[in-house]
Formats: sequence, structure tokens, C-alpha cells
Amino acid sequence: MSGVVKIPIFPLGVVLMPLGILPLHIFEERYKQMIAECLSGNRQFGVVYLENKHLHKIGCTAHIEKVIKRYENGRLDILTSGQKRFRILDIAEDKPYLESNIEYFDDEITLDSLEMTDLARHGIKLLRQIEQITEISEGLERVKTLDLKVISFLLAGSHGLTLAEKQELLEIENTEERLTRSVDMLKSAVDRAKLIRQIRNIRTDTLMVHGFSRN
Repeated sequence: MSGVVKIPIFPLGVVLMPLGILPLHIFEERYKQMIAECLSGNRQFGVVYLENKHLHKIGCTAHIEKVIKRYENGRLDILTSGQKRFRILDIAEDKPYLESNIEYFDDEITLDSLEMTDLARHGIKLLRQIEQITEISEGLERVKTLDLKVISFLLAGSHGLTLAEKQELLEIENTEERLTRSVDMLKSAVDRAKLIRQIRNIRTDTLMVHGFSRN
């Protein structure tokens, strides 16, 4: 994936992973224009994590899978999917929205091993735990085979991880390293999710007690 190409850039407060699914509501005029141009030219755009006012240099291209809804005022609901990771080389501001010369990159070639396969299975178990606790789908239905690279990105995109953790994992260029780091992070994420659920249950129980006491 060598060579430099120019693509539109969409700074967002999210981290998109390859194979990830990202629904978007497009309402700003500059991004209405950007999406219209991408649709007409069958182009992808780059999603880059905007952390406060800091634009990270590593992002992921998004393919527009479909337009879910068009509003009378020109707003759009679209569904996008993560494709390839890229590195921003420079930023151009000659259009209403940002464009960038980017360079694609991929993981180093690694060989599957029994140890990594077992780690991937453990990661999937952790995702299932987070699904049960949060009642939010983690996209496990997309796991058709034990492809370590695919699973590493699925783990890295978990709802249980923080944006900073996701960005760190997005930037890793080695499948084994991403898989290992993802599993470590997910262990902590499961503990966080359990704690949050306990706190919510305590608050709910407290509200119910107070409610009954007033009657």
C-alpha cells in the first residue's frame, strides 16, 4: 500500500477501525458538500480522531455503505465502514473541508501461532462479557474465522475501551502486539463495566427506596 494519495478528512471525536461500522449524521454544510462529492465520485474519506483541538496523524478511511435517510434541509444519515489505515502527511485547506495527502500502511506480516489463536479466543470471550454487561453489540457476528488481524481490530474497537486506548491500538503496526494489548485493555474494561453497572444498580435501588418512602 505504498504511494501518496489525497483524500477528504473528517475530524471526529471517535476512532474508526478497519472493518468497524460507523453511522454518521451529516449536518454541517462543509460536510454535506464533502459527502455529496464522495457519493458522486465513489470516493472514500478519512476519519481522524480529534482529541480536544489535537488532530491525530493516524486515521482510517471510511466507505459509505449506504445513505439511510435524506432530510429536506439537506442533512443526511449515512452508514460507513472502516477500510484502510493511513498516515497524514500534510493538510490542505483550499476547500470548505480539510483534505490531506496521506500514505496507507498495514501490519507487518506475522505467522499465526497456537498462543496467538488462544489469545484471540480469550479476547472474544472478553467481548462477550462486555456485551452482557453493557447490552451493546460488539459485532461478534462478523467473526467468521479466527483471522488474527480481523479479530485484533474487532477487539480494538470495543465499546469498553477508551478513545485513547483505541487510538493507541489503531497505530500499532503488528498484529500480535495489537492482539496482546487489546486483551490486556479488555480485562480492565470488563472490570470497569462491572463497576459502572454496580454503581447504576445502587443508584436505581436508592431511587426506588426513596420513591416508596414518599408514598
